[in-house]
Amino acid sequence: MLLIKNGRVLDPSRETDQLLDVLVDKGKIAKVGQGISAPDALLLDASGCIVAPGFIDLHCHLREPGGEISETIESGTQSAARGGFTAVCPMPNTQPVNDNASVTRAIMERAAAISPVRVWPIGAASKESKGEQLAEIAAMQQAGAVAVSDDGRPIASSRLLRQVMEYCVPLRLPVIDHCEDASLAAGAVMREGSRSIRLGLKGMPAAAESICAGRDVEVALLSGARLHIAHLSTRRSLDHVRNAKRQGLAVTCEVTPHHFTLTDEDVQYDANFKMNPPLASQDDRAALLEGLADGTVDAIATDHAPHHPASKDVEFDRAPFGVIGFETAIALALNELVHAKRISLMRMVELFTTGPARVLGKNGEGPSLGQGSPADITIFSAEWEWTYRAAESPSRSRNSPFDGRKFRGGPVATIVGGKIVYRA
Repeated sequence: MLLIKNGRVLDPSRETDQLLDVLVDKGKIAKVGQGISAPDALLLDASGCIVAPGFIDLHCHLREPGGEISETIESGTQSAARGGFTAVCPMPNTQPVNDNASVTRAIMERAAAISPVRVWPIGAASKESKGEQLAEIAAMQQAGAVAVSDDGRPIASSRLLRQVMEYCVPLRLPVIDHCEDASLAAGAVMREGSRSIRLGLKGMPAAAESICAGRDVEVALLSGARLHIAHLSTRRSLDHVRNAKRQGLAVTCEVTPHHFTLTDEDVQYDANFKMNPPLASQDDRAALLEGLADGTVDAIATDHAPHHPASKDVEFDRAPFGVIGFETAIALALNELVHAKRISLMRMVELFTTGPARVLGKNGEGPSLGQGSPADITIFSAEWEWTYRAAESPSRSRNSPFDGRKFRGGPVATIVGGKIVYRA
């Protein structure tokens, strides 16, 4: 047994915001209330901290199989636990691509053996993510896949996108798309604008994302599918999502901490500021902050994209896209959103818990501190002052633009199935 005492319980699923104790027994929430006594239980004093349902990361990369030089399921999920996540959804761009049940099962079995957190794989939408023919979607779902996506390779053919969506409708699987018009984005390494001109780097227009997002919404309307737009970064893309929601379409989106924190003006000749979608304009960032506040954005996701240090230690235009993000996500949300008074603490917790659960269709089985629920719990402080050091991370990669940054607030403990898997 585990008894969490004196914490501020924030549970969007139950609209709870109160100082309460939480008793965990046999991997489940046994009781939530005031003055709980359990002499035989392990005591965890959460005074001054927030006790929330377990945080879910909808979008990450664990690189295994095939990319173990950059990350493994073990190292990546240890980093996720350190960041306060109890469940993560790895994208299928592995080697081989997670486009069939055997790869999905291998990931699930490896995670069950070695991961401190829950791993819910996302399967490929097309074979080898080449955008030519359907992957083994139903078989992957049976093996444990929770959604389909070709991730960094957007589904270029509207016809194939329609086929994928129509196939996923009876399966009740969300289709996740990286919105990017490849013909507009070709060769680009940052967002197109005055900053890209000053740096002499080829820029990607914001329209490369929004054109694709608009198309995806149209195909979702045509097919009746559940569409989720990954790492949305522009005002126009958000407008497409907002309009789709007004029409009652099952369209959702996520935003990353680096996109609601940084802009293209922060880009320098440092590959740790190179990600895709690229850092956008001040106006786009303002739009994302509005969407996070007004409910248009459904979730915060890290897009944790580890790369071996040597691959990033090259000229900006030669480096791969991507930054790591598990361990700074909560702190950035607190610093940029809550402390800046843009959203409430409850809304922040929702963006990491019930929001991602709704995207995945886990409405009735999502994160909750209700009696009988799995004891997946994230405990964090809104005030703890600390400095992020990438070199201290269990991740095999170090590619963060926030290395050395001081934060106010961050994860304190992560509990999965009643077991403490991380404690600061």
